[in-house]
Amino acid sequence: MIRFNNDYNRGAMRCVLDAIESAGSDSFAGYGEDERCERARETIRGAVGVPDADVHFFPGATQANFVVISSMLTSVQSVISADTGHINCHEAASVENTGHKIIELPNVDGKLTAAQIRACAAEYYLGGEPEYLTEPKAVYISFPTESGTLYSLRELREISEVCREFGMYLFVDGARMGYGLGAERNDIALADFAKYSDVFYIGGTKCGALFGEALVIVSNSLKRRFKAHMKQSGAVLAKGFLLGIQFSALLESGEYFTLCRRADEQAMLIKNAFEKKGIKMRSQSYTNQQFAILSDAQKATLARDFIFEESGTCDGGTVVRFCTSWATSDDEVKALVDAVGRL
Repeated sequence: MIRFNNDYNRGAMRCVLDAIESAGSDSFAGYGEDERCERARETIRGAVGVPDADVHFFPGATQANFVVISSMLTSVQSVISADTGHINCHEAASVENTGHKIIELPNVDGKLTAAQIRACAAEYYLGGEPEYLTEPKAVYISFPTESGTLYSLRELREISEVCREFGMYLFVDGARMGYGLGAERNDIALADFAKYSDVFYIGGTKCGALFGEALVIVSNSLKRRFKAHMKQSGAVLAKGFLLGIQFSALLESGEYFTLCRRADEQAMLIKNAFEKKGIKMRSQSYTNQQFAILSDAQKATLARDFIFEESGTCDGGTVVRFCTSWATSDDEVKALVDAVGRL
């Protein structure tokens, strides 16, 4: 059986494993206060073009999402998200568990639009700031989205402008950042997230690390005591040096970008195979996640040799996600493409 059900079903890129092994006999300070984490921070600051950015390392993305959101909001403030947003659908109400409301807006191909966000914000800020409503103080978006789609640079800039107009924070979930940056239709550079958002993270768990996410805080108002919020939520890893070692290896070697881009290219072969067979796709994704709408017979046939994830229904069929990763082999892709051709 060949797995296409997610992009975190294998260990880590070779550069990561080699780096950890080479540091195996060294000793480090704890909780991320070590030279390997500082080296990774400097690498990331250089990559995003913000010398004074704060960089923190999280064991996982769910922790990053709810700690960031809870740290930036007071008890009467809320966060805007697409209804399909990861914080709204996949994290067991972790944001709500911290005491904050998610204002969900209908997605447009997995995305939010600047016009939607402005209308939502205006209802509160231009409506007299009624005390019976929470204040929408933050906007959460994912790049790529949960549908595999991409925000364009224009869309990111327009959303940023709305956030600045109303004094809201913009937070970008980058759990699959590498696949978004590597997509053929992408026109956003890593440094653009530092320019247009207040805080974002560079995903590792799904993009070649054993585990971990690198959070970049650009806004000065979010920096103070942030690590205390992490500690309070159990998100500070005692062996934090393991995260620093991994992100140094991923970014300094360049493999983070090259292997994620290869995964996107493989996903395009899978997408083309489905479309050539006349099978519709739920969204026009140019990243490593592809959502095909299959009949029961087609799904059963592919399930004989491949493991995949179902993602609801659409147009009378089942939406099935096929997910490539940094570790997907060309032979695995060929096997799926050939199987689709025989449907």
